[in-house]
Amino acid sequence: MTPRAAAISPAARDALQRWLETLAALEDVAENTVAAYRGDVTDFLGFMTLHFGEPQGLGALSDIATADMRAWMAELRNGGTGARSLARKLSAVKRFYGWLAEREGYEPTAVLSTRAPKFQKKLPRPLAPDAAKAMIETVELQSAKDWVSARDVAVVTLLYGCGLRISEALGLRGQDAPLPEVLRITGKGEKERMVPVLPVARAAVERYRKLCPHPLTADTALFRGVRGGALNPGAIRTAMQAARAQLGLPDTATPHAMRHSFATHLLEAGGDLRAIQELLGHASLSTTQAYTAVDTAHLMEIYNRAHPKA
Repeated sequence: MTPRAAAISPAARDALQRWLETLAALEDVAENTVAAYRGDVTDFLGFMTLHFGEPQGLGALSDIATADMRAWMAELRNGGTGARSLARKLSAVKRFYGWLAEREGYEPTAVLSTRAPKFQKKLPRPLAPDAAKAMIETVELQSAKDWVSARDVAVVTLLYGCGLRISEALGLRGQDAPLPEVLRITGKGEKERMVPVLPVARAAVERYRKLCPHPLTADTALFRGVRGGALNPGAIRTAMQAARAQLGLPDTATPHAMRHSFATHLLEAGGDLRAIQELLGHASLSTTQAYTAVDTAHLMEIYNRAHPKA
């Protein structure tokens, strides 16, 4: 426990724990999100404790003013926290504080009215179709062990061929293979979706299974590290990093870029945006729109080709 976290009053710590348990149990928030909220709000409560010079019980938290919020944000910025990360932290604090204020009956305006810093959203940078294919082919060359090469190809093929997040691909279990034609994926927020699996992806996974030296039992990870444990996503990132260096691709050619590429290339081929939204598991159509990088001229070409003529 950090010194800042240790300074938090027991009452505030208990309130944070109750809120996190509520999120996990009643709002079906993903474990990674709960962990991020815990860290962000713990940091906030710890700052306020030191800022006021004494442990802050629940009653004292109601005295937080706009100037105190600005002081917290200023410290984060001075410590190197970027605008995007600061906005995320503020969002977590607001969510916790709104819940706490409702329970304790005090006015949360000073916290909830704090504005997040503006930042320019980075547009996704998918690979061109030939670059995506080359990436899969070149990833295979990054290991001297055939089974590791087959493993990396299988994972990257699932990212590009099925639009999976890397966490979703690495979350597959032995019981999921051989992969069916349609795979049930549990994504962010425990939201389930059905994803078609291309024959090339099924074949890649089967080749890996045939070569893998570790026993792939039903209840263990499908993709394994060299020592037999569950595969760490860093291994795939490293393989892709080496491959993109060979191919002369930019640093944005990451595992997540393969998912971006899946969405963009489907839309370029005339795919329906809402269908792509379902395949990706996005809650909002606007998120899917941001995920694709099809220029306006190409969108108009798709529109003119698909729209019924009078």
